[in-house]
Formats: sequence, C-alpha cells, structure tokens
Amino acid sequence: MSGRTIPGEGFARKAAIAGIGATEFSKNSGRSEWQLACESVLAALEDAQIGVEEVDGFALFTMETNPEIAVARALGIPELKFFSRIPHGGGGACAPVQQAALAVASGVADVVVVYRAFNERSGTRFGAGPPPFAYTANTDQEYRNWINPYGLLTPAQQEAFLARRYMHKYGATSADFGRISVLSRKHAAVNPRAWFYERPITLDDHQNSRMIADPLRLLDCCQESDGGQALVIVSTERARDLPHPPAVVSAAAQGVGPQQISMSSYYREDIDEMPEVELVARQLWDQAGIDPDDIDAAILYDAFTPMVLLQLEEYGFCGRGEAKDFIADGNLELGGRLPVNTHGGQLGEGYIHGVNGIAEGVRLIRGTSVNQPGKDVANVLVTGGSPVPHSALVLSTDN
Repeated sequence: MSGRTIPGEGFARKAAIAGIGATEFSKNSGRSEWQLACESVLAALEDAQIGVEEVDGFALFTMETNPEIAVARALGIPELKFFSRIPHGGGGACAPVQQAALAVASGVADVVVVYRAFNERSGTRFGAGPPPFAYTANTDQEYRNWINPYGLLTPAQQEAFLARRYMHKYGATSADFGRISVLSRKHAAVNPRAWFYERPITLDDHQNSRMIADPLRLLDCCQESDGGQALVIVSTERARDLPHPPAVVSAAAQGVGPQQISMSSYYREDIDEMPEVELVARQLWDQAGIDPDDIDAAILYDAFTPMVLLQLEEYGFCGRGEAKDFIADGNLELGGRLPVNTHGGQLGEGYIHGVNGIAEGVRLIRGTSVNQPGKDVANVLVTGGSPVPHSALVLSTDN
C-alpha cells in the first residue's frame, strides 16, 4: 500500500513567480480600474522579460471588476487556455497564485498572470458599510442577516468583536495591537512605493488615533487604496533563464474551517481561534517539507492589527496568547527572529487585497526589498486575509 499523499506535493517547487509589476498606490488614481489592471500586467511582464503574446492564462479574484477577456483584448493577448476565479476577498489573496502554479505544473498553461486592480478609495470603499451586492437575496449573503441587525456592518466592526474576545482571554491591550501599526509604518517610511513613505508613527500616535470600532482605532485599520498589482507565474525551469532569481512556489494552500462564516464565525466554541489558518499552515509545512523555524521572513495579511497576532499563533511561531510578548521582544523587527511586512503592509504601503504583499515576498527572495533583513532569506511565508476562508504561500529560493 502506498504512503499518504501530501496535498500539493505534485506541484510544489515546479512553478515560480518570475515577474512583478504595479501602478502607484494612491487615494485617487484618476483612471479606470481596467487601465490600472492593464498597466500592472504590462509592468509585471516587462519585469519578467516575457512578451504579451506568450500569456495564456489568468488567475483572479471573483471580486475583480476587470474580466480576463477585457484585459486580454486590451493588451492584444491572442488566446487564453486557462482562467480561474477565487472568492472570499482578501482571504483568497494567495489562492490565485496556487491556481496559477497548478496550471503551470500540470502543463495546462505556460505563462499565467495574477492581477488585482481597483479604485478602492476613490470608488467603492469596503470600509463604508455593506456594498450594494450585500443586499442581494442569496445564500452567499445570508450570513449578513445574523450580524447586520446588531451593528456589525463593516469589516472593522466584525473583526473588533473577535479582537475584544482575544483581549479578554489573553490580556492583550490596544498598545499590543499598536506595535504592529508602528512597525508597519516604520517599514513604509523608507519604501518609496508606500503611501506613507517618510511618515512613521509612534505608539502614542496610535493610542491617540480615533476609535473606529472598539477596540480598533484608526491606526489599527488598513488603508483604502487605488492601484493595481500583477504577478507572472511560469515553470521554475523557465524562470531560471529569466532576468531575476525565481521566487519558487514551494507551497500553496487554501482552507475552510468548521462552522466557517465570512468574517464572523461566531458560532464556534472559541471565536478567537482560526482553524482555517491552522489547516493552511499544516498543508504548507507538509508541502514544503519545512516548519515555522525554517521561515526567515513573513508577509502577514494586516487588514487589522489583531489579525497579525492571531496568525503568528496559528502558524506556530509562538503559543496561543503569546503573540503580544513575541512582538514586544522585537521578533518582528528586521534584526529579529521573523521580520514581518517589510514593505509596510496594507497598513503602510497600500491595500491591494494582499497581492502587493506577494510582490514583497518575491523581493525578499530576490534580495531587493528596501527593508531586506540582514540574514539570508530562503523561505518567506505570505498569507491571505483572516478570519475568512484562508490561503497562503511559501516562496523560496531556487536551491
């Protein structure tokens, strides 16, 4: 009888991110989301030195407003052999790369592009309350019937509920969350791509920022940004012949946990735990053949600061309730055990649904981050949003 098959082992390390490209990140792009998508795709292809005519696949978000056929038509891409869509907003941030890697590793497509482009600040703002589609009478939106009447209308309000429980259970404070914000802004302050370039903050700034949804303050919440980011995925073999060192996809996974509800899995026994994240972590370590000790840096989805603490625990970098001390001890600094969000994160660089974080993971592997850690970086963890259906990657050097 054969041994247990490890999910993903058939595609692990067979595909790599060979190109990254983005528009500027702003609060008013002044152009359509379609144009932002096309600009970011062209920039990523230029970075990879791959021609537009070679693109034969796209992997996107279901929330992406720029269809594959529109971008292909605008850029003169002659034909597409593969295209897929991933739901659940930021929770699916890393899953399009998984889909692209699967397509490339299986031979379904040769050059797959992932992009996310939107005017999330000058257009529809996610933080402004339920979007128009939330009022559609279908099962996808059914969960809102159980939270909206109680005032949980926005992502900040929904995650504040979980954050307050975490604080009660483990003794975390607003200042513990604030240290994440201060670190992100510190990294953003030296990143010319970041919206908050040259604008660091102090912990006092965080503590004095206005309350958005108790206990979340303004500086606990990610930005609402305009912009586009794209990634080019090819086989690892081909990537070796391209200009940049390959960022090898050594693991990629998705996860849905028990009693999963989007943003509000409040019917679980412990609402301060995220089993979908732990499920993804198990898959990643199995696929890549590593464990948390082998991760040299991390890009953790920071839509709201408390979720960074919970992810540190679910991925096994520290025990439950210990993240506040892990952070206070300087472990997330550039010289620490696990440098985190070296680009400034969504709190400091821009909120492009986490895809800009994947690009930073690539830069860390290439050794070109503006905040490159002093130690060698061989494995980088990149995560999608939580507490929604989750996804994540491990990007590695080509050893």
